[in-house]
This record gives sequence, structure tokens and C-alpha cells, in this order.
Amino acid sequence: MIEIRHLRTLLALHESGSLTAAARRLHLTQSALSHQLRELEDRLGLQLAMRGHRPLRFTQAGNRLLALAQTLLPRVDDTLEELQRLAKGDRGRLRIASECHSCLDWLLPKLRELRRHFPGVDVDVALSASLDPLPGLLDGSLDLVLTPDRRETSGLAWVELFHYPMVLVMAPEHPLAGRDTVKAADLAGETLLTYPVARERLDIFTRLLWPARIEPGRVRTAETTAMLVELAALGQGVSALPLWAVEHVVRAGDVATSSLGLEGTLHAATPVQNRSLPYVAACIGLLGGQTTGDRL
Repeated sequence: MIEIRHLRTLLALHESGSLTAAARRLHLTQSALSHQLRELEDRLGLQLAMRGHRPLRFTQAGNRLLALAQTLLPRVDDTLEELQRLAKGDRGRLRIASECHSCLDWLLPKLRELRRHFPGVDVDVALSASLDPLPGLLDGSLDLVLTPDRRETSGLAWVELFHYPMVLVMAPEHPLAGRDTVKAADLAGETLLTYPVARERLDIFTRLLWPARIEPGRVRTAETTAMLVELAALGQGVSALPLWAVEHVVRAGDVATSSLGLEGTLHAATPVQNRSLPYVAACIGLLGGQTTGDRL
């Protein structure tokens, strides 16, 4: 019954003091503004303004609507401005989780670069969602997930970021250290260190061990890459990890690696409606344009 334009008309009449001045302010003719006011009065069945008074005066009903306009319109205008800034990428919030359990040494510099381009965008890394973050994209608690495990899900858009080799990480003195390529049979009897997720989601099982009908001697889990690497360095087992996520400890000599002959792909997943947000597209571009290809 009452539209935003009606409230703007009442506010303009109040602040301008006359139909003529309010019409100029609203870029309307005086006749069109008078017709709009009469239309609103007819809808409500109430007189809102007393014509002929200078400055224009409102009735009791008009003052009630004016109070509503004074309260509501600033909030409407602020919200519309915020939406425009969101559409342009000037404002927003980007919540990221990484299912690949990658080290923050690579991700955080990328996010700092994103903030330089979009200073009005708040960026959060949800570490607690790292084991299975895809549901967070569907319930709205996350905006972007990095994962090597592409699972086609309605409502999600997927972007391939980059390829990387998988390596077996172990203590430098481990018998498998220095092998050109570790075979499935080499892992029979070994303690395999993995993330606490279903084996169906781990390439070491689905692409190496199970096709060869090989089972490790024992499976031990840890939730973070850092802990898996530390356990491997202490001689507690071996772990299959992306080289790009562990290369800093490899360079330091804390662990040794051998090729598994496997290659993985890191993907970015985001709700379909987020693909049009400039800062989401920019973040995906930064992550996909990373320089790990030069060092793998």
C-alpha cells in the first residue's frame, strides 16, 4: 500500500516546505507530485497534508508517516549503498577453508595480496572446517573451499587451480628415502600417516594401494599437515602429501621425500551465486596464478 517513493515524497515535502520546492528536489513536475500525494491519500483514506499553508503542514496521519520516513529511509539508503559496494567488490566478507590441509605459508600471502586490492573485504580462514568444509558452502557459513577432492554438488561452481605431484614424506634415515618412485608393495607393513577422513577420499588408497590390493601395516591419523610431517620426521610412519604443502620442511632437511608417481589437482569451490562477486573471482585468480608451478 505504501511505497518507498511515497515516503521520499513526504520527507521532501517536510524538508522543502512546499509542493514547488519538493517537486524540484524530486525532479518531478508540481502537478505530478500533487497527483502522487493525492494518490497516497486515496489509498489510505486519510488526508496527509493541509494545502494552502506556508510552509506546508502535515495532519496527524501525515506526521505519523513522516516519522516512519525519517526512521526508515536512512536505513534503506545505507543498505542500498552497501549493496552497491558489494556489487562492485568494495565491501564484503570472504570465509575460506582448505580441505587439502595445506600449510598457511602459501595461502596467507595470497590473502594479503587480495586485501591490498580489496581493502573493504574482510577475509577469514576457517581452520576448524578443514576436514569436510563443503557443507559450509551450502549452508552459507563458507564462501570458498580449496580441495583436491572434486565432488560435483548442486549449487557449487568448481575452478581448477593447479596440478601438483604427491610425494611420500618420511624421516631422512627411512629405508624408502631416496627412492626414485615408491611402489604400492613398498608400503606393505608400513605405518601410514593420514588425515582422519574416509579412505575413499585419500588418493594414496584409491589410486595406489587398493588397485594393487595392498594394505599398510597400520594407519595413524592426525588433523594437520604440520603434525603429519612431525610424526614422519620422528620416524613414526610415512605420509602421502602434496609437495607444495611440505616443500619448506623438505628444504630444511627435516624430512625426505620420494615420488609416488601420482599427481593431484587443487580446486576452488564456491556457491554459484558467488562467482559474480569481484573479490571472489580475484581470489580464485590469485590462487590459481600462484608460482608453485615453478618449484614443483
